[in-house]
Amino acid sequence: MTIPLKITNLKKTYAGGITGKGIEALKGVSLEVHSGEIFGLLGPNGAGKTTLVKSILGILKPTSGSCELFGRQLSDPTARAKVGYLQENHRFPRNMTGRELITLAGRLTGMPDSAIRQRADLLLNRVGMLEWADTKFAKYSKGMAQRVGIAQALIHDPDLLILDEPTDGVDPVGRAEIGKLIRDLKAEGKTTLINSHALAEVENICDRVAILNQGRALTIGSVAELTAIGLEYVIQGAFNDDCIHPPEEIASIISFSNNELIAHVVTDSDIDRLSDWLRGHGASIRSLSQRRRSLETVFLELVEEARAEVNGVTREAPAPLTSAAQDSPTEKTTEKG
Repeated sequence: MTIPLKITNLKKTYAGGITGKGIEALKGVSLEVHSGEIFGLLGPNGAGKTTLVKSILGILKPTSGSCELFGRQLSDPTARAKVGYLQENHRFPRNMTGRELITLAGRLTGMPDSAIRQRADLLLNRVGMLEWADTKFAKYSKGMAQRVGIAQALIHDPDLLILDEPTDGVDPVGRAEIGKLIRDLKAEGKTTLINSHALAEVENICDRVAILNQGRALTIGSVAELTAIGLEYVIQGAFNDDCIHPPEEIASIISFSNNELIAHVVTDSDIDRLSDWLRGHGASIRSLSQRRRSLETVFLELVEEARAEVNGVTREAPAPLTSAAQDSPTEKTTEKG
């Protein structure tokens, strides 16, 4: 299967700068977005996210490196034919209606008007804007404009959707609806790249993320991989004092109460051995889940570590999280009978 997006050692240097040597916006970014996944692009202001998105779309020409869309180089104008795009801080004409914008977007992709009319109503209904389809943008709220913006990006039924801050200015209900739409598109086999500062939303919706800082990818991985706290597990149930000293070759107990244990196991396979040992010592296990940090915590730690390295400062490793407010089990728990 052709990879929707493949970036290899992409670099971009803008002319100018204080030293006259230019400004390095991208310093060799490499990543792949797989078919059917929701991929999040994260980073602080100035990390290079917008430069990367514009390079993918051919708006900017990279200094070096390569970018392929569905196996085709960006020099091939057909490479972007399967891509839909919603830019950040868009400036749609205020005297244009939502239906007119979608019609224009469809014509720019070469669609016949008959197909545009049929698909426009379908998309406007899907984003909850059919009732206001013939209202001008001047009367739209920011959230309404975002919804129509997503609809115009979908008019030509793209296989890859690139959304730059898609929930900016949208109320909580609208954010939930946009999240559902993106998940529905994934179920239909579509691929989505989201550039966002809304870390909690990205954590809930994305399969994998890349965290950029100062033009480099600090890490790329699944949300589950990045938020897991090593080999620590939260075990809920009923426990007695006999449960706090498992064999050291299996695990060690980090914290203990009558209804919850937090344990560090030696290897992933030892979690089953620990469960069996606990039952053998009078425990009744209700659920078991890997201990996690929020994506926001991971993001802040990585960015701060990168800044410290640039400044020549050695930071101490962060202390283990212990409070319920700082860590939380993954949503997917394994029920133990």
